[in-house]
Amino acid sequence: MNLNNIIASNLKRLRTDRKLSLSKLSTLSGVSKVMIGQIERGQSNPSINTIWKIANGLKIPYTALIDEPASRTTLVKKDSTIRQCSEDGKYRIFCSFSTERERNFELFTVELDTQSSYTSDSHGENEKEYILIFDGELILETDNKKYILKSGDSIVFDASKTHIYINNSPTMIRMAVINYYPI
Repeated sequence: MNLNNIIASNLKRLRTDRKLSLSKLSTLSGVSKVMIGQIERGQSNPSINTIWKIANGLKIPYTALIDEPASRTTLVKKDSTIRQCSEDGKYRIFCSFSTERERNFELFTVELDTQSSYTSDSHGENEKEYILIFDGELILETDNKKYILKSGDSIVFDASKTHIYINNSPTMIRMAVINYYPI
C-alpha cells in the first residue's frame, strides 16, 4: 500500500471515529477543509508539516497517520498460546490475549483436572475476574463464600482477594477466564 493511501485511510478513520467534520478538523489543525478532503480521498501528497498539523489537531502521534493500520482481526490457535501450569500440573492456563495499551483485560482458557484445586492470590486492587464454564463443575471459593458453577454458568467477582478453584467432579473443568484491569 502506498503512503498516500495509508494516510488517507488513517485520516478518514481517525476523523470519523472522533465524529469530526472536515470543517471542525480544519479549525483544530489549521489545514484547509479542501486539503483535508483531498488527503482523505488520496488525491494529495501531504507535506510533513501538513501531517504534523493534522496530527496535532487530532492530538495523536504523527505515526498514527503514516503507519499501516494493524489488522482488526487476530486469530489465536490453541497450540500457539502461552501455556502455564501449577506446580502439580493439575491447573493449566493458556493465554490467548494479554493486556495491551488498547486492551485492559487478559483472556485465558483454563483446565483443572478432576479431584484437584488451585488457589489464586490477589490479582491487584479493583480487578475483576470473569469466568464462563464450558465443561465440568467448578466450586469457586471467594470472600468466604462458595459458588457452584456448571457448564454454561458464569460469574464475575473481585479478584483482588484470594480465590480458590475446586474440581470435585469426575470431569476435567474447561473454562474461559477474563481478568479485567480497570483503567
